Amino acid sequence: MTTTAPIIRAAGEGDRRWFYGGGTHTWKVTTDETGGTFVVFEDQLSQGKMTPLHRHPEVEETVYVLEGEILINLDGEEHELGPGSITVSPRGVPHAFMVRSERARLLFLQTPGSAQGFYWDASEPAVGEGAGPMDLDRVREAAHKQLGTDLVGPPPFKTD
Repeated sequence: MTTTAPIIRAAGEGDRRWFYGGGTHTWKVTTDETGGTFVVFEDQLSQGKMTPLHRHPEVEETVYVLEGEILINLDGEEHELGPGSITVSPRGVPHAFMVRSERARLLFLQTPGSAQGFYWDASEPAVGEGAGPMDLDRVREAAHKQLGTDLVGPPPFKTD
């Protein structure tokens, strides 16, 4: 299925949600708008934010670094990425990332858009600035319900 109508969103436009675990998502294109073929969101993150090791069994995930620096663990190998860098996590491949710079801004493209329900269930509408504390149980429950998978493990990064 393809998009049902042209989509144009300017900088800063789109629904904003606080994701449990850190970050503010701005939904640029939703699955409702693409007939489920893909979803795009921008994520604004603070230094030290990291994801648990996880995989998407039915989704390819592309991450483009707009600002800042991240360390990504993709299938057991670590790579440092800065502005203009891109990474693609194929279906089923374990991955995680950690924000190395003071702030980072990432653009996520997921195909198909079936993982949108996970992010929706593990987030709240954003009001003002900041984000809620990590609720790993909520994230784990959303992953199991929406993706049919559990988190693979804790973040694989060494911290000081």
